[in-house]
Amino acid sequence: MSTATGTPAAGTAPAGPGAGEPPALEVEDLVMHFGSVRAVDGVSMRIDRGRVLALVGESGSGKSTVGRCIVRLLEPTSGTVRLAGTDVTSLSRRRLRPHRRDVSIVFQDPASSLDPRLTVGDIVGEPLRLLDGDRSRRARAQRVGDVLEQVGLRRQVAERYPHEMSGGQRQRVSIARALVSSPRLLIADEPTSALDVSVQASVLNLLADLQRDLGFACLFITHDLSAVEYLADEVAVMYLGQLVEQGTRAQVFDSPRMPYTQALLSAAPLADPREQRSRRRVVLTGDIPSPVDPPPGCRFHTRCPVAVDRCRSEVPELRQVAGRRVACHLVADDGTGPDVRLLGTAGPAAPGAPADVAAADVARP
Repeated sequence: MSTATGTPAAGTAPAGPGAGEPPALEVEDLVMHFGSVRAVDGVSMRIDRGRVLALVGESGSGKSTVGRCIVRLLEPTSGTVRLAGTDVTSLSRRRLRPHRRDVSIVFQDPASSLDPRLTVGDIVGEPLRLLDGDRSRRARAQRVGDVLEQVGLRRQVAERYPHEMSGGQRQRVSIARALVSSPRLLIADEPTSALDVSVQASVLNLLADLQRDLGFACLFITHDLSAVEYLADEVAVMYLGQLVEQGTRAQVFDSPRMPYTQALLSAAPLADPREQRSRRRVVLTGDIPSPVDPPPGCRFHTRCPVAVDRCRSEVPELRQVAGRRVACHLVADDGTGPDVRLLGTAGPAAPGAPADVAAADVARP
């Protein structure tokens, strides 16, 4: 049973110049199973043009699989993906080709995603060769040089090979390759996690500047919540293959409603060391259940400190709640609900505990 609906993401606002045009991305009830592994189970989202949606969650939550399904590196088990209003889910490779220019992806590790046998110029220019065969070699070289400069590299870098560059430079090459065809949607899949801490900020600043200047929509897949707070307009939280909360950046960071989101944010480091020391962190007990055999009801109930009987038997709907989407039985229609951050160290409530007892000591904002 899906927990996602086809409703637009909470807080989504169309980009000014593109108002009235179809969204850059629409995903409806996306499912991706690898044999018995339910990697993605009923995910729906929308990104309007010029907006950044961050998709966050723990390792193994399915967020990278969503990105690969969108660009058809994986063939989804079911569901619909629309790029700029066109359903590309079932298009043949030949019919899909004209739409390839609408979406590009930047992978986590540039060392493994760049062909070491090719020069930087050939790597960055490959999408033009495949998607814009009528463009002359000279015109392609000009475009490659232009986009290299856009990402902060010299045009002469086109003659070099990936192994001759630093990790940060290689990731800039990956970004240049993704943007050379002027896509409407960029998927950035953990674009800084493989980089040294010293260069992560510069790559994030580059992405933010490019997104602002070029106006593309972006699906930013990450577990780095500080980067999310810096880049994203909206935030969607995944747990065990499903979306559990989605709203604007301010909604999710300032007043998270889903207990899992609250726990996730409580683990994010704070810039002020005094606040960091005084903050009560939610430490969830137990491991993430196996996607081969996810628990019934709410998939988070095995680790949730306020879970009740209904959570163990009934799948919560991802529904509109006070201007956002939340999948939690304990969150009321007006947005009030438990805040597990006030509990400190957290573990699951005792089986059979009634709702008023399980949440008795949890404040409702």
